[in-house]
Amino acid sequence: MKNYLRVSAVCVYDRDGRLLTVRKSGTTKFMHPGGKPEPGENAAQAGSRELAEEVGIQVAAADLVLMGVWTGTAANESNTDIEATVFTAPGSWAGAGIEPAAEIAELRWMDPAHAADFDDLAPLLTEYVLPRLAP
Repeated sequence: MKNYLRVSAVCVYDRDGRLLTVRKSGTTKFMHPGGKPEPGENAAQAGSRELAEEVGIQVAAADLVLMGVWTGTAANESNTDIEATVFTAPGSWAGAGIEPAAEIAELRWMDPAHAADFDDLAPLLTEYVLPRLAP
């Protein structure tokens, strides 16, 4: 039987329209900043908190815009499916001052139009989010 997790993730863009992706320590796949809700948190609150903890971006939960909710394969946990609630952070962000923190080992700004150039993206990103960003 597969494990099942609920997570929140947030799409963040820089001024050039590139999408922020992160790689957690001990893993190989890049994904959105985000993670599991803590007890009592709704999906937007979890997304807001995780964004601040992982990359230092402060966005109120009420300001996040819902992109969608999808169920798919977890990128870094074998035998696990995730239900991901994905939001978009308003506006655009300067790369300066955005640094990996908490369990984040690396961050990368990626042009969504060139996503096919990368073979290290999480399934949620490739199967659900990027197709919705295509022109």
